Amino acid sequence: MRFIIFLISFVTLSTFAYAQDDFLAKQYFADGDFEKAVVFYEKLVKKNPRRTEYVQDLVSCYQQLERYQDAEEFLNERLKDRNPYPTLLIDLGYNYNLQEKEDTAQTYYDKALDIIPKNPNYGYALGLQFQKYSLLDMAIKAFQKSMELNPALDFNFQLARIYGEQGNVEAMYNSYLNLVIDGKTSKSNILRSIDDFVSENAEDKNNLLLKKVLLERAQKNPNILWNELLSWLFVQQKQYNSALRQEKAIFKRMNGSSTSRLENLGKSALDTEEYEVAKDIYSYVIDNTNNKITQLDAELNLIDIELLDVSNNQLDGIQKKYDALIDDYGYKSQSLQLQVAYANFLTFKKNEPEPAEKILKNSLELPLSDRGTAYLKLALGDILVYNKKFNEALIYFSQIQQKLKNDVLGQDARYKVAQTSFYKGDFDWALTQLKVLRSSTSQLIANDAMQLSLLISDNSLEDSTQTALKKYARADFLAYQNNTGEAIKVLDDILENHKGEKIEDEALLKQAQLFEKLKKYEEAQLNYQKIITFYGNGILADDAYFALGELYKKVLNDPLKAKEQYEKIIYNYQDSYYFPEARKNFRILRGDSIN
Repeated sequence: MRFIIFLISFVTLSTFAYAQDDFLAKQYFADGDFEKAVVFYEKLVKKNPRRTEYVQDLVSCYQQLERYQDAEEFLNERLKDRNPYPTLLIDLGYNYNLQEKEDTAQTYYDKALDIIPKNPNYGYALGLQFQKYSLLDMAIKAFQKSMELNPALDFNFQLARIYGEQGNVEAMYNSYLNLVIDGKTSKSNILRSIDDFVSENAEDKNNLLLKKVLLERAQKNPNILWNELLSWLFVQQKQYNSALRQEKAIFKRMNGSSTSRLENLGKSALDTEEYEVAKDIYSYVIDNTNNKITQLDAELNLIDIELLDVSNNQLDGIQKKYDALIDDYGYKSQSLQLQVAYANFLTFKKNEPEPAEKILKNSLELPLSDRGTAYLKLALGDILVYNKKFNEALIYFSQIQQKLKNDVLGQDARYKVAQTSFYKGDFDWALTQLKVLRSSTSQLIANDAMQLSLLISDNSLEDSTQTALKKYARADFLAYQNNTGEAIKVLDDILENHKGEKIEDEALLKQAQLFEKLKKYEEAQLNYQKIITFYGNGILADDAYFALGELYKKVLNDPLKAKEQYEKIIYNYQDSYYFPEARKNFRILRGDSIN
């Protein structure tokens, strides 16, 4: 019994001592204290001669201490073992490399490569070891030699990474494409890998190389994959017409099975304000699908594009288009998007909220899911707010909020409760709702909630009567009703009669946004610059810089000044909501490759 207890104690102590040696060796190595680390690694290698990580780290310690002779003797001794691991030859060669004995080093590298014909499976480990020492040409030889000798082996992924490190982008593309065409990885994985090498500039060298490689492959071996990748490249370059040509080819080769790729392309074109090509895409979808809902979505997108720049005398013509769609699709639970779009058109474009209310209240009688009901009630609430029926709107928003508490629709409804309360002057209740929304899962809702919350709280403390805040709420509501001119006048009143108050920068920002809506760009520019000049340390400075950058970039066609505004955000407002987009835009204007 005593012997058993002694044995257990001995094993436990030995295990503890071994674990302690392992921990100390790694800790000293990580800290760069190689003098101490080498002592522990020598002990660990003696106890565990087959543990390659201990062997590697011990050799590294010798080399860091410039004890090249010790490393050489140790490696030569290990190479005398029965079936020594061939990577030791690379370690020994690199040891000579460190002593500037390149010829001797190359001898051992060649010996390592000569092992591959005997066993091609060693190519992977040898290639990685060459790569570890940045011997990239040798690593390529190891991987390629193994693949030639055993076609079942596939090291294209490793080769692609090496080519990328070398800057041999064309070879990298080909290696990645070999992987996907052979079914060794997915297209999405390949796109993630090459994304860093492609920019928005169609004339960028890397972009031209990818286009060349894809076109060459398409000519040699027609495959729908090449069309898909070319389409992806054209989208990165914002060449949507070229992407559309590829998507049409894909659609025809797939025998018109789905228009989902075309729909996604249309959305991308819309998001980047390429409206003419978006119209072509949606028109093509309408002509080439039998899916009624897909056709309806495309029809509504075409109307939305038309509404972007429409005069009052054209509204009756657009209403006839909506009426025709209603006649075609009817009032059904499958066409809610049509009913909502029509109601919004009547309200926000024709100033006819009453028939819009009737449409959506009738639609609520349809058999609907919880989300379908919430979708309709949100739209109906917006129309009721427009029509100053605040209390009725609040009932609908609150119903959604209660039914879908943890859903984005529920959070959106809560924000609309706060916004509606703000419009009607119930600032305390608005603040209560906004405090909850600061932690919303939607960054956009959280940011909007933060902005409105700060507006109310900052301007309630300074002015107990909340006179200026009430005026601002009225201006904001007028803007919501598309009564832009009246909203600007109310903001003028604030700027004239409440100079120096905290609300001044909010009024300047809101007014600038309304000026942009009316295409009064010089007035908008002046307002943004006033915020920067007089409220440069305020919470809206980053908003002003970003808005001014967008104005210079998209409207005033002054990329140099746009870059200056984005740069201000990058260096002075790293925690800004606009930081990621400002950095991206800055890099694009500077000519960087953007992933």
